[in-house]
Amino acid sequence: MKNLLVFLSAILMASQTMAKTIEVCGNCKISTLKEAITQAKDFDTIIVKKAIYKEHNIVVNKSLTIIGENYPVIDGELKGEIITITSDNVTVDGLFIINVGTSYTEDYAAIRVKNSKNFIIQNLVLEKLFFGIYIEKSRDGKVFHNKIIGDAVEEYNSGNGIQLWYSKNIEIEHNFVQHVRDGIYLEFSNFCTIKNNVSALNIRYGLHFMFSNDDIYQDNIFENNGAGVAVMFSKRIKMYNNIFKENWGTASYGMLLKEINDAEIIGNTFEENTIGINIEGSNRITYKHNNFKNNGWAIKVRGACYTNYFLENNFLYNSFDIAYNSKVNDNVFDRNYWSNYTGYDLDKNGIGDVPYRPVKLFSYIVNRTPETIILLRSMFIDIIDFSEKVSPVFTPDNLLDNNPLTKQITW
Repeated sequence: MKNLLVFLSAILMASQTMAKTIEVCGNCKISTLKEAITQAKDFDTIIVKKAIYKEHNIVVNKSLTIIGENYPVIDGELKGEIITITSDNVTVDGLFIINVGTSYTEDYAAIRVKNSKNFIIQNLVLEKLFFGIYIEKSRDGKVFHNKIIGDAVEEYNSGNGIQLWYSKNIEIEHNFVQHVRDGIYLEFSNFCTIKNNVSALNIRYGLHFMFSNDDIYQDNIFENNGAGVAVMFSKRIKMYNNIFKENWGTASYGMLLKEINDAEIIGNTFEENTIGINIEGSNRITYKHNNFKNNGWAIKVRGACYTNYFLENNFLYNSFDIAYNSKVNDNVFDRNYWSNYTGYDLDKNGIGDVPYRPVKLFSYIVNRTPETIILLRSMFIDIIDFSEKVSPVFTPDNLLDNNPLTKQITW
């Protein structure tokens, strides 16, 4: 067996050594990308010179490296999918791809990776698209440094910027996505990393998880989307050091968590969102070292959320810090800083001597009757909040931060 592996490795190395470079240009012997792929053999490199190439349904069925020189344009003329990769060990680098076809029955993409592994999609510019990069039943790939600009207006006739479906171990880093339905979408995709991306001005979500486990997203910016991030029906998601900003709207939020278990939400900033985090049916999650600043609601807990820990977070100048729709609390709030805290610290140890009750009666009322929000700044609201603080009737009586910090936390 060992000798066989050595023999196969030697054959692979020899084939790579014999690989050739094919040039594509208007005046070259080969003038289209399709023709170059037909002529190429495994491990060849195709150099596409700067020009406009009107092609679609380009199938990459060999292990090739395709490099655009000075961003040649691949124009699909709105006729359908443009590039489909069906083989392993493919790199596509430096193309400007435009005019993907639109369909209500087919998810046409600028570039699709299908049943492949060990691929690299990088330095692409994608415009006038339906779906941008669509990764299907593939693994061990990288999607780096791409710029994806859609022109989506409505959800029903638009696609996603980067979509993963039944894929595994994909790295999505340093991409810029805007004006699509969902900036980045994962469904049944595990062990993926989403890092240092900017996803903004998208119709629905900046990032959307469905039935995807053991993924991590960190150091991303989600700004001014229909909603920032939705994480649904997934387990063991790690969410570190992201910025969720200016996701405004009547049903908008920085992050939506629905049926999420055993996750970590650490070091994030939620600023100027209608709702910082909207939580439903999510358990055993650690929220730590996050900043909630100038949101309508910092956190809205809608029910069936148990054994969660809110530790050492900053709650800064939110209209409401915490909203609950239940009188039952099984979550822990400890050592958070609350800008609305009015207690004292006589022993000067940095911890308030009086516990803080973050759920106000008025937030309970607004949950039930949204129109009452117009009374937010009235003296009447201060009175009813004070009465609930003294003798809780409608809000969980054990929902307290017993160690509220008196100074904002810095890390």
